[in-house]
Amino acid sequence: MELPEECWESIFSFLEHHRYFEPLSLVCKRFLSITNHLRRSLTITDPTLESLPHLLLRFPNLTTVAFRDFHGNLDSVLSLICQSGLPLTSLDVSCHKCFPLLGLKCLASKIRILTELNCSNIGSLKDSDLIEIGNCFPSLEVVDISYPDHGCGFSPNGSLDSKSFSGLVTDYGILGLASSLRRLRKIDLSGNTFITDQALVSLSSNCMFLTEIGIRDCDFITQNGIALAIRKTGNLKSIFMNGIGIPSIDVCFLDSFSYARSLCELDLSNSFISDELLCLVAEANLPLNKLVLSRCFCFTFDGIYFLLSKYQFLAYLDLEGANFLNDESIIELAKFFGNLTFINLSLCSKLTNSTLFNLMGNCPLLTIINMERTNLGVEAFPAEIVVNPRVKSLHLGWNNNLNDECMKMASYVCPNLEVLDVTYCSGITEEGILEVLKSCVQIRCLEISRCQGVNNLELDFELPKLEVLQAEGLAINDEALASIGKRCGRLSRLNLEGCLNVTARGVEGVIVNCKALKEMNLRWCNNVSVDIVAWMVLSRPSLRKITLPCGSVPTANQRNFFLRHGCLVCQG
Repeated sequence: MELPEECWESIFSFLEHHRYFEPLSLVCKRFLSITNHLRRSLTITDPTLESLPHLLLRFPNLTTVAFRDFHGNLDSVLSLICQSGLPLTSLDVSCHKCFPLLGLKCLASKIRILTELNCSNIGSLKDSDLIEIGNCFPSLEVVDISYPDHGCGFSPNGSLDSKSFSGLVTDYGILGLASSLRRLRKIDLSGNTFITDQALVSLSSNCMFLTEIGIRDCDFITQNGIALAIRKTGNLKSIFMNGIGIPSIDVCFLDSFSYARSLCELDLSNSFISDELLCLVAEANLPLNKLVLSRCFCFTFDGIYFLLSKYQFLAYLDLEGANFLNDESIIELAKFFGNLTFINLSLCSKLTNSTLFNLMGNCPLLTIINMERTNLGVEAFPAEIVVNPRVKSLHLGWNNNLNDECMKMASYVCPNLEVLDVTYCSGITEEGILEVLKSCVQIRCLEISRCQGVNNLELDFELPKLEVLQAEGLAINDEALASIGKRCGRLSRLNLEGCLNVTARGVEGVIVNCKALKEMNLRWCNNVSVDIVAWMVLSRPSLRKITLPCGSVPTANQRNFFLRHGCLVCQG
C-alpha cells in the first residue's frame, strides 16, 4: 500500500538539514514535490541570482532567507521576494555595504509577520533606519544590529566628522526602535559605540518581553546602566558584555545579580572580574546554565571553585585564558561538571593530556571540548581511560606537542567523533590522522591545515560521512587527492590552499567522484591551471564557489559564464 503524503513528510522531517533533500528529490516527482514543500530556508549568493525567481516558486514554504557573499542590489531582490508571497519570518541581510531601506519597505508592504531580522555589520546604519525597522515590522522579536560599519563617519585623521554624526546609531534610534517593538525578546547592540545607558533604559521600559541583551564593545554603556537594566528587565535570561571592571567594579553592578532571578546565560568576556563578583553571582542562586569568562582577569581558583560548586547544573562553561588552571585544579572542578555539554579551556597553557582524558572520563554528557593552545601532548595519560561515546567535537589546534599517540587514544575514547580540528599541530603525522579516520567513522569535518608532519594522506578505506576537509598547506600530492575523491563521496567543502604539489590531475579526481562538492579553495595551488575551471563548473553542477590559484584572473565573460552555471569564481 502506498504511504500518504503526510507520512512521507513526517519521515523526511527527521533529516537534520535540507541538503539531504537533494538525493531524495531525484527519486521521483512525488518526492521532489514533498521536499520542495518541506524546504524552509534559502541562502542567496551571487550565483543564485539568475535562478532566484524559479527558486522562490519551487520552495513555496520558505520562512528564512539569508544573503551571503552577495554583491548585487539588495533592494531589488527584496522587492522580488515581496512579490513571491512567501510566509517569511526570518531575514538576514548582514555584512552588506548599505542598509536596504527601500527593499525592506517594499517587503513590509506584503510581509508584516517578520519576527527575526539580522542587520549586523551593515554599512551606513543610522537612527532613521532603526525607526523605519520598527515601523515596518512591529512583530519583530529578534533583532541584531551589532557592529555597524561607521567608516564613513570619520574624517581622514580618525576624528568624528560632525557632518556624518547623523549617520550613526545613537540612543534616539534605539528609543524609536524600542517604542515600536513591544514583542522584542532578543537584541544585540554590540559595537554601537555611541549609545549610552539611556538605550538600555529605553529597552527595559518599552520591551516587557525582553530576555536577551548583547552589549559588547559599547564604550559609553556603564556598569550603572547594566545594573539598572538587570533590575528593570524581569524576564532577562541572557546578557553578554565585555570590558567590565575597568577601572573597578561598581557596587551597584555587584548587587544587581540578586535581582536577576531568570538569568540563565552570563557572558563577561575580556573583563577584570574578582572572586567577590563570582561569589555574589554564586549566592544569587540563579538558574544559570551557561557561563562565559573567556579571557577574564583578576579571579582565582577559589572564586571559580565556589561558583561552580553552586551551579553544578551548568551545561556550557568557557574559561578560555584562565592560566592559573592546571591538571590538578581541573580534577577538583570536574566533580561539578556532571551536566556539562560544552567546555572551552583554550589558552590554559598548563593543561596537558591528563585534563583532556579526565574530562572525557568524568563528564558523561560532554559533547564539545575546546583545548587550543594548551600543553596537550605533554604528560602521561590517566591510569584509567574511559570511553565516552557522547563526545562529538574536539578542537585541539595550535598544540605543537600533540602527537600521534594522543590522536590514537582520542580515537579510542571518542568512537562517535564528528568534528576534529588539529590545525597547526606540527607533531601529528598522517599515521595519527589515519588512525582517527579508521576508528571514527562518523567524522563529518576534519581540519588538519598547516600540520607540517602530515606529508601525505592516501586513503584505502571509505569515509562515508566526511563533508568538510580543511587541508591548507599540506604536502599532499595528486595520488592522495585522487584517493580522497574516491573515498569521500559526500565531500562538500575542500580547502587546498597552499598545497603546492597538487596539479590539475588531482583536482580532476575530486571533481569526478565528489558529486556533492560545493566549494573548493585552490589559492596558492600554482600548479593548477585556470584553464581547468570551466571544465570543473560544467562537470560538477553542485559547485557553488571556487577560489582560483593566485595570479589567475577570470575575464568578465568567464565570470558571467560561471555565474550562469551557479558558481562564484573568486580571484586567489
